[in-house]
Amino acid sequence: MDTHAQDSFFQSLPVFADFDGVTRDANYTPLPAEWWLAIADIVDSTRAIESGRYKAVNMAGASVISAVMNAAGEHDLPFVFGGDGAAVAVPPAMAGAARQALAETRDWVKANMDLVLRVALVPLSDIRAAGHDIRVGRFRASEQVSYAMFSGGGVHWAEQQMKAGHYGIAADPSSGQPDLTGLSCRWNPVRSRNGLIVSIIALPVPESDATAFQKLVSDVVALSGDGDRNGHPLPKEGPPVNLSPGACRVELRAVPPGLPRLKKAFRVAFEVVMISLLTRFNRKAGSFDPRLYREDVSANSDFRKYEDGLKMTVDIDRARLDLIRARLAEGERQGICHYGIHEQETALVTCLVPTPMSRDHMHFIDGGSGGYAMAAARLKRQAAA
Repeated sequence: MDTHAQDSFFQSLPVFADFDGVTRDANYTPLPAEWWLAIADIVDSTRAIESGRYKAVNMAGASVISAVMNAAGEHDLPFVFGGDGAAVAVPPAMAGAARQALAETRDWVKANMDLVLRVALVPLSDIRAAGHDIRVGRFRASEQVSYAMFSGGGVHWAEQQMKAGHYGIAADPSSGQPDLTGLSCRWNPVRSRNGLIVSIIALPVPESDATAFQKLVSDVVALSGDGDRNGHPLPKEGPPVNLSPGACRVELRAVPPGLPRLKKAFRVAFEVVMISLLTRFNRKAGSFDPRLYREDVSANSDFRKYEDGLKMTVDIDRARLDLIRARLAEGERQGICHYGIHEQETALVTCLVPTPMSRDHMHFIDGGSGGYAMAAARLKRQAAA
C-alpha cells in the first residue's frame, strides 16, 4: 500500500450508521501492515477517581488523542477514547511523531495533572505475530463525524503488554510540550433524564464462541436503546449551556505551544461568555450558530463504541439496567463474557474542537463519577473471581 493510501486508510473505509453493525465482521477492515498502535492509560486511575478527579483523568486520556493527531498533522486517524486512556492507530510515516507526542504528553500529564500516564507504541507486526489482529470499522455517529471501532483482540493485547512493561517509551529530557490544540472540557456534568447514567463494559472470554458474544452485544444494545434517544446521555438540543469554570481551569493547562497562558485564558473566557449570551438571546455571530453547535455536540458524541468488546455510557432507568445486568450475568455464567457496570448520576463531556466554525468537532462521553475506569475495575475483579 502506497503512502497516500495508508494516510487515507480510515477515510476510505465504508461507513455503517446502525450501531448494531459493530458485531458484523463485514464492517471491519484489517489495519494495513507496518502500522503502529499508540496507546496510553492512567496508572491507578481508580484511586484518582475515588478522590474526585474525574475531569482530570478524562482530560489526560483525551490528551493522548489530541497530541498524537496534532503531531501527525492528521485528524482522520482511527482512535478510541477509553475514559482513563486512549489508543490511536498511526501509519509508519507518522510513528516517530507519535512516539514523541506520547513522551511529551506523559510529561505534561505529570506536570499539570499530577497523574502518571503510561504510554507505549506497539507495532502491528508484533500484534499479529502473537495471534491477534486490529480490524477497523467506521461508524457514522452523525453526518459530520465518524468514529473508529476496533475488533480482532489486538488493542486489548497491546494494552496488556503495555501494563506488563513492554513497548514503553524512554524519557527524553529534551522533549517539549505536546500540541493539544482543540482539546477542551468546558461543559458541566450532564444529569440523567431517566434516572441513571450507566457505564458498561463487556469483553469476550478468550476462546469463547464469537457468535454467542455478538448476540450478547446485540441484546445489550437493544435493551439500552429501546428508550429515549437510544440511551444517549445528552439531550438532542445539546448539553446545558452552564459551562464549568473549574473545567475551564483544567483546559487552560492545555495551552498550545507558543500561546501565552494569559492569552489562552482570555480566549476561553471570551468564548464561554459569547456562547452563553448568544444562546440566551437566540442570536448568531457571523456563521457561528450556538443552537446548531450544541446540537452537534450531542450528535457528534461517542457514547457507544466497540474496542475488542462493547463500551457504552447510557442514560437509562433502573428497570432497563436490571434487564441489562441480567443478560450480562447470563453471558458470564455461560462463559461468553466478563463485564463491569458503574452507576452514577451524571455524564462528562470532553471535546476535540479544532475550530468552532467547523461542524466536525468530536465529543467523548464518560460517566461522571468514574465511568469506564470504575466499570473496568469491576470487570477485572469479576474475571479474577
